[in-house]
Amino acid sequence: MIKLLLVEDDANLSYIIQGGLEDMIGDYEVRIAHNGQEGLDAYRKEKPDIIVADIEMPVMDGYEMVQRLRKIDKDIPILFSSARVSPKDVVKGYELGVDNYVKKPFLPEELDAHIRALLRRKPRMEEKDETYQAGLYTLDVTHATLSHSSGFSQLLTPREAGILEMLFRTPGEVVRREVILDKFWNTEDDYFASRSLDVFVTKLRKLLSVDERVKIKTVKGIGLMLVLSDE
Repeated sequence: MIKLLLVEDDANLSYIIQGGLEDMIGDYEVRIAHNGQEGLDAYRKEKPDIIVADIEMPVMDGYEMVQRLRKIDKDIPILFSSARVSPKDVVKGYELGVDNYVKKPFLPEELDAHIRALLRRKPRMEEKDETYQAGLYTLDVTHATLSHSSGFSQLLTPREAGILEMLFRTPGEVVRREVILDKFWNTEDDYFASRSLDVFVTKLRKLLSVDERVKIKTVKGIGLMLVLSDE
């Protein structure tokens, strides 16, 4: 049984989604919250497997809710369900820690497919027990942590840790963009997925800026590569 927290201020729509998942699809237990504050309270009480949230809501919108959630839980999958899918809105959501988007209106089967794709991704990250070295950095995949010998340490989201793992595992070799996108983005919208990857790469470059000898290089038209320098 999948425990799902649905954060949606439209009461009619929330009950339609709940019925579609619980009655039509099955294998779902849906808890409904009607704004971001209720969503945070329900998260603490219910400990759901996944959260599906609207963006525009009273009291507290989806952006603020996700921002607060990510301070206490880096791992729970979060899916935005919204009609707001402009590049600006999508990038903002990904920067705050949303895992994916589904555009309203949608069928229960479509939402179910997005949910199961995110839940399949989570255990793969948890099963790993590996660390990788690059310069003075250590990437701990199990605990999703990037640390530096100077004492710097940063907790990563599962997607950030996964992208870094692909690069740290094969330094000096190009990892193709389509391989990264296929592994970490479950969407048919190539433009939004590509923009989102760029946002993640920018953030990861900042995290690696402590050591100038370790860089993520863009190989134009092909992909990304971790470059290690002795200088």
